[in-house]
Amino acid sequence: MCVGRIVAYTVRVRVGVGAGGRSFLERFPRTQTPTNMKLLTHNLLRSRVKGVLKGYPLGINATSIETKDVEFNADFIARMLDRIEWIVLVNAATSLGVDPAIIPQEIPSDAAQNEEFLRALHHILLEIEVIEGHLECPESGRHFPIKKGIPNMLLNEDEV
Repeated sequence: MCVGRIVAYTVRVRVGVGAGGRSFLERFPRTQTPTNMKLLTHNLLRSRVKGVLKGYPLGINATSIETKDVEFNADFIARMLDRIEWIVLVNAATSLGVDPAIIPQEIPSDAAQNEEFLRALHHILLEIEVIEGHLECPESGRHFPIKKGIPNMLLNEDEV
């Protein structure tokens, strides 16, 4: 029994013309494109390095950031209010250069009904993407690289 080893298998798929004269990819196009790390993701990540008790919040150091338009969904943003750690979000956004005037230090009492606030929060949570940089464990100092928008949270064997 192999523990901790990943075995890669190659799967060959024949992309030929099928029913209706269309290829498989034409009949079943990829509808989702990969997304980069957003501040919503950062707010939920924790370090699981051996000996780390809390591992939260991870520091964020970005060397490349992009802003992309994402369709606004007020209900989704309002539901996320209970799930995010507000001060962690404020600190992360500030460290990425977001104007502190955009994000209040505390959640307003009418947040779920305040469309201006929800749109600002939507921008911070979903439209700011970290492309390159690293996350840092607050307890161990371990760096987790972010490359091409993907945070690598894999641990070495001695860290598990």
